[in-house]
Order: sequence, then structure tokens, then C-alpha cells
Amino acid sequence: MTGRLTGKTAFITGAARGIGRAQAVRFAQEGAAIIGVDVCGPIESVHVPASTPGDLDDTARLVKQAGGQIAADIVDVRDLDALRAAADRGAARFGGIDIVCATAGITSRSPAIEMTQSTWRTMLDVNLTGVWHTCTAAIPHLIDRGAGSIVMVNSIAGLRGLMGVAHYTAAKHGVVGLMRSLAIDLAPHGVRVNSVHPTNVDTPLIQNDSVRSAFRPDLSRPPTKEEFAEAATRMNMLAVPWVDPMDVANASLFLASDEARYITSVSLPVDAGSTQR
Repeated sequence: MTGRLTGKTAFITGAARGIGRAQAVRFAQEGAAIIGVDVCGPIESVHVPASTPGDLDDTARLVKQAGGQIAADIVDVRDLDALRAAADRGAARFGGIDIVCATAGITSRSPAIEMTQSTWRTMLDVNLTGVWHTCTAAIPHLIDRGAGSIVMVNSIAGLRGLMGVAHYTAAKHGVVGLMRSLAIDLAPHGVRVNSVHPTNVDTPLIQNDSVRSAFRPDLSRPPTKEEFAEAATRMNMLAVPWVDPMDVANASLFLASDEARYITSVSLPVDAGSTQR
């Protein structure tokens, strides 16, 4: 099946790489115009290598190669005014917004009893308030349409506790609550709201020395990718260490499309069985 999003416009945060890029390209393949935003720079307390303006340029190139159109902007999801401006500009260019993918997110690690207030606040500001900002910026356009779909990219940490990431887990649980409440608020307007919960995803957010080392504390040096994979596989029921960004994009596509027209307020795991272990 092709053309599942023909004539629609998707507003995607975190679009410079990883899941956000995969969503942008996959949605473009199915006919959607893309409004893609990303911070494209470092965020305090985060040690994962930051996305760059060049990454966002690469996303734009890939969307165009897929036959799509894109309006790309450098925006921090903590800045509601900037998000609204980007959404409004994209809506003016493409004639509205039909789909929202709140995908931008960060990761960091710290034992809960040692965590600084700054680390806690930054995580909640990006991973929870940033999702609310994204929705707030785009919802008026969905209401104008009288229909639409919001997909919040969450994590297995939104469905279970994880060690060493209390701030991340709290934010992701908060996103589930936001999703469920928005689904109720927006149902009268024909807007559906759901979340997708992947296990580890093969992106720069996990493929770095900081995250790999957390999975292999037995090693006195940063693990190789293969050593990391051995430990990560034990998290999942299926014998895989992580899923691909396109796996999450495909689940998002389903929820964004008319195939899911009666699905709302659902937390959809894309987790290789991780939440059942």
C-alpha cells in the first residue's frame, strides 16, 4: 500500500536524525509534506553527541529524495513561541497540519539520590514539557482540520521502571498521562492521540560510550558495539539488542494513518517483548 498520507502534513520534532528522521522519510514516502524541527545543538547535562544543522540538512535531502516536501527549522522544544512559529509557517506553506509526531528527546544517567536539580529539570523540560509544547503549538491546526493524529514517541520507560534513569522514567510516565488526557480532550474534534514505546533504538542516543558503559559495568573500558549488543539483548524477549528507527517510524505511520482511525489513547510497545520480561 502506498500513498497512505497523500495530501497530509506532518509536524515532527527531533527530525535531524534517529527516529525523527525515519518518521520524516517514511511519511514522505507515503505522500506527506513534512515540517521538521530539531534543536541541532548541545543541551546541558546531556553527554550524548548532539545533532547538528548538517544532520537536519541531511534529513531534508532524504525527504526530497523520497519525493516529499519539507520545511526544516532549528527549534528547541523548550521554546513554545519558536515551536508555534515553526508550526504556523509550515502550516501556511502546506495548507495546514494533520499529524504531529512529538519525537524530540534526550537521555542522561544518574543515580536518583545523586542527581542534580539541573539534570532533573532539563530532562523534564525536554522530554515532558517539550512534548506538551509540541502539542500546544500544533493542536489549533488539527482542530481547524476537524481531524488529525498525534503520536508521542515514548519508551519502555513509560511503562516500567529502569535503573539509573529516574528522571527519564518519570518524564516518560508523564507523557503517558498527557497522552491519555489529550485523547479525551481532543476526541470531540476528531483528533486521536497515542504513544509508541520502543525498547533500545539503534540511534546516537544509545550508540555512544556513556550508554554502552552503563550496560557493561563489568568492563574497565568503553564496550564495543558487539559487547553492548550482548548485554542489551538480555532486555528483550526476542533475540535482538535493539530495534531500528524505521521500526518505530512504521508504527508511527500506522497510528498516523486512516488505518488507525478508531485507535486513540493507546500505548503501543515496539519493544521486542521487553515490557513482558
